[in-house]
Amino acid sequence: MASLGAKATVAISNAARNFGKALDSMGASMEVAKYTERLVPSTRFVAVNSIAPTVSSAASFVAPSANLIGDVTLGSNSSVWYGATIRADGNKVTIGENTNIGDRAVVHIAKIQGDFPTMIGNGVTVKAGAIVHAATLKDNSIVGTGAQILDGSVVGSNSIVEAGAIVSPGTKVPDGEVWSGSPAKMLRKVTKEDIESITNIAEDMAELAALHAEECDKDYEQLAKDEEDYEDRMGRAEDYWQRDNKDRDDDILGQGAPGRIFDNTLTNPEEGLKMKK
Repeated sequence: MASLGAKATVAISNAARNFGKALDSMGASMEVAKYTERLVPSTRFVAVNSIAPTVSSAASFVAPSANLIGDVTLGSNSSVWYGATIRADGNKVTIGENTNIGDRAVVHIAKIQGDFPTMIGNGVTVKAGAIVHAATLKDNSIVGTGAQILDGSVVGSNSIVEAGAIVSPGTKVPDGEVWSGSPAKMLRKVTKEDIESITNIAEDMAELAALHAEECDKDYEQLAKDEEDYEDRMGRAEDYWQRDNKDRDDDILGQGAPGRIFDNTLTNPEEGLKMKK
């Protein structure tokens, strides 16, 4: 009897499946503009030739829209921001600690015309829209917005390449210099203030990255709670009692301590006696 019931269930399931396919085919034939829905895989971390990016567990932040492709190594307390692409599909890209790769920046290597990996040290800032192509950036250096560091170039420690500058292939920027122009030339030596600024920018970006990482890691339930709390705050007048969101031992369901409003000398004379003591 059980076997007969199982066969009936299978038969009904198959019939329902076939009917669904028929309806789907009929609907597709009625479409004016044909469309095929495909699953788009994440390109945040992509392996090339079975080599996947290596990201430190202590890395600050890799934006959801960033791309780390191939033989990329990202050190601790470092960040890769929105729209940035780090592509190591024929050579290595190594990024040290406390380094940040700005929005829409591109970091690549060379294999066909020359054999250059890309090496980026510690405390380095690559600003938005910059290009680092098969080059070396030593510790505590800055590549300005939209600047280009091209094949075989080396930017020394505590050096700054200003916004929009183009460091030609094979150029060596010595330690402690500011370069500008196209092609880039030495502008001046760095000052004490410049060196402090390099360190401060790296530290500020690391702190900001931690905030972005926290927000991007929130699940649906946390986002819904944040939205609820926001609407609650917006709906309360400034002179109205505001919810206390601090963690308290006597808090009940986020509404505060029960009976606290009545603990005053008018409704509870014992409170007045406590104050006198």
